[in-house]
Amino acid sequence: MAAAVHYLTFLFLFLLQNATSKASPLPPLFRRPIHNHSNHSNFAKHPRRNPVVFPVNHSSCDLFAGEWVRDETYPLYRAKQCGGGIIDPGFDCQTYGRPDSDYLKFRWKPFNCNVPRFNGVKFLQEMRDKTIMFVGDSLGRNQWESLICMISSSAPLIHTRIIHEDPLSTFKILDYNVKVSFYRAPYLVNIDKIRGKTTLKLDEISVDASNAWRTADVLLFNTGHWWSHTGSLRGWEQMETGGRYYGDMDRLVALRKGLRAWSNWVLRYINAPLTKVFFLSVSPTHYNPNEWASSRSKTSTLTQGGKSCYGQTTPFSGTSYPTSSYVNQKKVIDDEVKEVKSHVSLMDITMLSALRVDCHPSIYSGDLNPSLKRNPDRSSDCSHWCLPGLPDTWNQLFYAALLY
Repeated sequence: MAAAVHYLTFLFLFLLQNATSKASPLPPLFRRPIHNHSNHSNFAKHPRRNPVVFPVNHSSCDLFAGEWVRDETYPLYRAKQCGGGIIDPGFDCQTYGRPDSDYLKFRWKPFNCNVPRFNGVKFLQEMRDKTIMFVGDSLGRNQWESLICMISSSAPLIHTRIIHEDPLSTFKILDYNVKVSFYRAPYLVNIDKIRGKTTLKLDEISVDASNAWRTADVLLFNTGHWWSHTGSLRGWEQMETGGRYYGDMDRLVALRKGLRAWSNWVLRYINAPLTKVFFLSVSPTHYNPNEWASSRSKTSTLTQGGKSCYGQTTPFSGTSYPTSSYVNQKKVIDDEVKEVKSHVSLMDITMLSALRVDCHPSIYSGDLNPSLKRNPDRSSDCSHWCLPGLPDTWNQLFYAALLY
């Protein structure tokens, strides 16, 4: 009798354990991964789909694939919060008469990441006793001024000092011993007088530049537009590479040579774990309305017959742009930066910026007199960006990539 009871008890416990195990999920270590074969175009086709949201430092997070969404909490600051003399007149669109402000009400939303809102106090706490340096052309200055404004408005009680010099300007946050600097180097490589001619030295970073860059804990480089300038705008009279001089050469070849000199400098001088290095991909221009006119609705603000971005007040709709200026330059830059990807992170802002045909200063610049403003087709600036404006997004993504 006792044996029968023991047997029935064992049978009952066995059946109970078996049923319970079938109802339980597999332990996380052995759970079969869920494969998601969707791509960005699928997100565009199915906007109501809710993708898995990853933290910024997750390998599946692409900060630069996403869409612009309206956000009434934007902009992150107003120009007056930056302090006097911070924003260049050429970028200060609202102060110099831009009549619309809806372009300020958009936020970049990556498809599968949560991007943290910029927090100036957190940024300063993390960057205490450090130097952040932007290096490049006037678009680097555009971004540098944006970051100063974002810090100043988000941490309004700080004590600061600014030093404007050429090539190095520095904004100091005294409370945290943080320096946010801009080093003007449009080509990154050296320019010098040789035989009486202004010479672009494609194989060389200047000693002064190298010494300045090596003082930084975080570096963000950019170059691009100056490599395509012609005539009096090109900034040099001859190029030098390999000990030979050229009146000119294929500009993409020259750009690649210059970037090789820069990447060699990075490999020689940058200790990757200690110094963070970023490279901003090419910032697009919008001088050709044919790029976006066919996709604009009948209510478009496109000026008939216009040859600039003047009159654009809304982003290009969708998640991709039909074409982009500087596409060949972008490929060269992307390729060269990827060669040193163990040392440098690429900030691929080209597509998200191309969608913002509405964010340029056009004629709303303190650098233009009234007669020039009356001729938008000839005088509009469709290269730089208004502040507040698009560079704030670049910096928000920079902040996320740096700290999260």
